[in-house]
Amino acid sequence: MDARGLAGLLAPVLPARGVITDPTQLRTYSCDGLALYKVTPALVVIPETAEQVAAVVRACAEHDIPFVARGSGTGLSGGALPHADGVLIVLSRMRAVLEIDRANQRAVVEPGVINLQLSALTRPEGYYFAPDPSSQQVCSIGGNVAENSGGAHCLKYGFTTGHVAGLELVTPAGELITLGGKAPDAPGYDLLGVVCGSEGTLGVATRVTVRLTRTPEAVETLLAGFPDTDSAGRAVSAVISAGVVPAAIEMMDALAIEAAEAAVACGYPQGAGAVLIVELDGPAAEVRHQFEQVTGMCEAAGATEIRIAADDAQRALFWKGRKSAFAAVGRISPDYIVQDGVIPRTALGPALRRIEQLASERGVRVANVFHAGDGNLHPLVLFDDAVPGEAERAEDVSGAIIDLCIELGGSITGEHGVGSDKAKHMPKMFTEDDLDTMQLLRCAFDPTSISNPGKIFPTPRLCGEVPRRAHAADGAHPLVEAGLADAF
Repeated sequence: MDARGLAGLLAPVLPARGVITDPTQLRTYSCDGLALYKVTPALVVIPETAEQVAAVVRACAEHDIPFVARGSGTGLSGGALPHADGVLIVLSRMRAVLEIDRANQRAVVEPGVINLQLSALTRPEGYYFAPDPSSQQVCSIGGNVAENSGGAHCLKYGFTTGHVAGLELVTPAGELITLGGKAPDAPGYDLLGVVCGSEGTLGVATRVTVRLTRTPEAVETLLAGFPDTDSAGRAVSAVISAGVVPAAIEMMDALAIEAAEAAVACGYPQGAGAVLIVELDGPAAEVRHQFEQVTGMCEAAGATEIRIAADDAQRALFWKGRKSAFAAVGRISPDYIVQDGVIPRTALGPALRRIEQLASERGVRVANVFHAGDGNLHPLVLFDDAVPGEAERAEDVSGAIIDLCIELGGSITGEHGVGSDKAKHMPKMFTEDDLDTMQLLRCAFDPTSISNPGKIFPTPRLCGEVPRRAHAADGAHPLVEAGLADAF
């Protein structure tokens, strides 16, 4: 039986309008936030309960049919790109906040709950959910878990994995299991940590227990304009080396500012070559003292203008330009690629100059908007797909930026995941033994590779090898042969 054949089998266990087979409707699910790649799924199902998800996955496992889980579809690395012969499991109807446990600073939510909605719901009680991807108005917490998403405030508060205490997971065999819970830590192997950031290759999260963070006593935000990215970078280095840990330090270059102004009229300093948004939070006395330090450091680095948010409305306007930057680029370019790489913070200046050179050599433009505090770059490579060869040149620049991140001692991804977009870059960071070891871990969960296949790992690899359990005829695994691991 193929995926389309599952439609009749699954219809009785799913809610009304929970099975989509119409070709036109199927095409609406053909990509996630990385619209460069499109694949129409063979079948889309929209369950409302964990038991329904488990029933779908069991059917896929029984008939060896691949499946892909998807939340809001805001991912930027093709992590939720459908499989042409597979089932797309859309979790957007699972949006219940099941419990808010104020005493334990925990909330239990379904995977389709929108990131910002959880903070809005808990803020009146003095709490919020700290991970804040730029798409937090629409992205789902299940997707945050799958991609281990970050956001502007992860400089101080860390990525999603640090805010997940427990998961209910449907394994690729269709079993419903629980990892972790409300307790601060669990004995044994950190399987919860393994699943967070596994990009849907180890199963489907159907319930998430998250840690809630206490809202800070005070928040101060400044917007500083600089003549160029070098001077803004000097301010960032000065702040961090002084031992100050802001909640966020965000940088935008001139092209990103131009796009944001065109989209949301955020009123950033005119003529600035770069802007920084620096936010401090915590006890009022500490924030007041550190804010004076940061302001002085920006002035010393060459800031031409510094604005301090007088109230929440002005703070929101500062952030509006930054948070809208990705979408805003559509105002100045018909197409663009959002890249995601990490470099050591001290290499910001050389990295930005090299990116500008790469773009100039290939005749495309790059707008930079990024988390400067932790060196997490988000170059936006602009192109016009209607111009022959321009998309290819943009992809070439995008790949060269990843090479640059590795060359500078960084990583191919900071918070967007590897997905299908950057799987080909994995061998640049990891050896064959490294990748084999990752595959061994995956095989423990998904021996037939039906859970989000084609993501993270480069394919074809080893002449088309797919993850599977080892057989005696295969001979010993290199790590086993070297005495570094045991076969299972």
